[in-house]
Amino acid sequence: MGTAGGERLRRWRMVLGGGDADGTGGVLGGRDAAMDGALAALYGGGGDGKGQGERSAGLGGSAPKVARWLGDIRTYFPTPVVQVMQRDAIDRLGLSTLLLEPEMLEAVEPDVHLVGTLLSLNKAMPETTRETARAVVRKVVEQLEKRLAARTRATLTGALDRSARINRPRHRDIDWDRTIRANLKNYLPEYRTVVPERLVGHGRAAQSVKKEVVLCIDQSGSMAASVVYASVFGAVLASMRSIATRLVVFDTAVVDLTDQLDDPVDVLFGTQLGGGTDINRALAYCQSKITRPADTVVVLISDLYEGGIREEMLKRVAAMKAAGVEFVALLALSDEGAPAYDREHAAALAALGAPAFACTPDLFPEVMAAALEKRPLPVP
Repeated sequence: MGTAGGERLRRWRMVLGGGDADGTGGVLGGRDAAMDGALAALYGGGGDGKGQGERSAGLGGSAPKVARWLGDIRTYFPTPVVQVMQRDAIDRLGLSTLLLEPEMLEAVEPDVHLVGTLLSLNKAMPETTRETARAVVRKVVEQLEKRLAARTRATLTGALDRSARINRPRHRDIDWDRTIRANLKNYLPEYRTVVPERLVGHGRAAQSVKKEVVLCIDQSGSMAASVVYASVFGAVLASMRSIATRLVVFDTAVVDLTDQLDDPVDVLFGTQLGGGTDINRALAYCQSKITRPADTVVVLISDLYEGGIREEMLKRVAAMKAAGVEFVALLALSDEGAPAYDREHAAALAALGAPAFACTPDLFPEVMAAALEKRPLPVP
């Protein structure tokens, strides 16, 4: 068989997992056998690493065996694949409790989903593991801040500048699009031009504009990744002088973590993933903290499965919007794709002029910029 055919057979053998039923008759050796053994331990392929015999093997509950397996997959697979395999191991084989051991945490590849798992185990975590867990969480948080912070600050600073519209702007601060639209009635056909009787421009946010942002985050178990991203964004927003940021997390109780915003790791360990959901109570708290409605943006991050009083929740949203608050409803703030959510509640919010949609971390700065400028949100 030619080289191309042999490579194709090898790939099929890796996919099918060996044994009499795979139909390839292929036998792996060396690095391929080691990779196959790592896959078999998780997904049930030939566990002897030689690609033959009955499907067997697994990681069981042995911490040393799991630690060796974690080292193997980091050797043989790229980081994104390692993260997926770790997530599958936790979900399929019930290895969450092993993450309470410091040696195990040191062997894993940190990512957002691992942080979510650690936060769900927070209350059960022994002191010997807590510092290691904080180090893992901090590594992920620093990676996210590096990826998201600069673009978020730049996008929102521009939005704040544009939102501070003035009628006697300097030339460099003229908003030509708004100026032309404001003066269309002064169009002179013979000269084919618009006479700008009124100039529209923007000032400088640091000097003339201050907005208030309230992040209201559902900390039920299904929202783990959203909690992680929202905490990072909360810290970034809090670092901007022209934005007063409040961060509130809730399940059936409401906790204000605003005083911890300078360190998103403290925010994350202040959450308690799991439990019920009372959106109405959370919005009632947020509503009580609004002092300048016309300059406030409330961002509700929730799958909208409400355990509280639905009618009251909707009345609060309507009241905030009527007072001038910009209300944003995000079903998820993550890269995980379309989330499960309460469609009836989402439709009710949309009827109030607050469309609910899932948002990726990369889109979030644009969503916030639109909300600060009071223009239509960039709904995907």
